[in-house]
Formats: sequence, C-alpha cells, structure tokens
Amino acid sequence: MKRISLIGLLAISTILLSFKTLQPVSWSLDKNHGKLGFTITHLMVSEIEGSFMKFDAKITAPKADFSDAVVEMTAESTSINTDNEKRDEHLRSADFFDVAKYPLVTFKSTSFKKTGATTYIVKGDLTMHGITKSIALDVRCIVGADPVSKQPIAGFKISGKVKRSDFGIGPSFTAAMLGDDVTITANAEFRKQ
Repeated sequence: MKRISLIGLLAISTILLSFKTLQPVSWSLDKNHGKLGFTITHLMVSEIEGSFMKFDAKITAPKADFSDAVVEMTAESTSINTDNEKRDEHLRSADFFDVAKYPLVTFKSTSFKKTGATTYIVKGDLTMHGITKSIALDVRCIVGADPVSKQPIAGFKISGKVKRSDFGIGPSFTAAMLGDDVTITANAEFRKQ
C-alpha cells in the first residue's frame, strides 16, 4: 500500500512539475530603459527621427528561449516627439495621426519565431490611425541578469519598416515631400515577473 501511495505521489508530483514548467512567464517593460522610435525621409534628402514618449509593452513567453512568445505594445500617439513642437502638433493633427480620434498605436504579435542564436522574426497586427495591418519585424534578444538585483532581464532590439500610406497617415503628402517608408526601431529591457 505504501509503495502504491509513493508511486502515486511521484506521478502527481511529476505531472504538477511538468504543468508548472509549461506555464507562460511574463516579462514587463522597464520604462526607464526603453525607447520606441521611427525615422522617415523628408524631401528625399534628409531623415527626420522621432519617438513615442509614452508606451508600454509586455511579453508572455511559454518557453525560456522566447520562441512562441506573445508581445503586446501600446503607445500613446499624443506623445509623439520629433524635438520640434510645431512639427509635433502637426503630426498630432487630422493631417497625420489624428490623435483626438485615434489616441493609441497598438501591436500584438501573432508569431515569434527563432531564426538564430539571438535573433527572431516577430509577426503581428499593428493598429495605427484606426487601420490594422500585419507586419513583420526583426528582433535581437539578449538574456542576462541584473547585477544588483540578480533578477533575470532581457534586452530587445527591434527594427522593421511600414508604409505610412498603408495606415492613411499624411495622405496629402507625396513621397517626394515625405517618404512612404517609415523605419521602426525599438530598444527595451524587460524584467521577469
């Protein structure tokens, strides 16, 4: 009887341990160490850089190597900043982001696939200016530990391109005035919860 109980207890422990290791791990954005930026060509000769000053993101990862992770990001379009207040006000207007009507830019991944030791392709739905499009972004991820707290951290560098015309942003501005391709760049640290 004791032997059966011991075997049963071992089986239950193994099942519970397996179930625990399959539970997704949440990672939250360290807002002090993150930037969500973009670059666009102006008059076909120069590049204007900007960023969203208020954004948040979280990652839920069922596997330690982040394959099949789910990424969710939200940025406040009102927080757009190009270091030029007049231009920023214009970008917030109905000519571009129309922030009164569309206050948020969101992204939710549909796949997160490993392509190398530290590289991934993340695909997902980007919603901007009331329009949702599927996009793909390149990701580089380094996992380590905070030397002070000893807690797990992960650094992500994300890049890709979208077309502003796909989202109806600045439709009255030709590509000669303002490039159609917008390069997205994000650098962020995430902390394991």
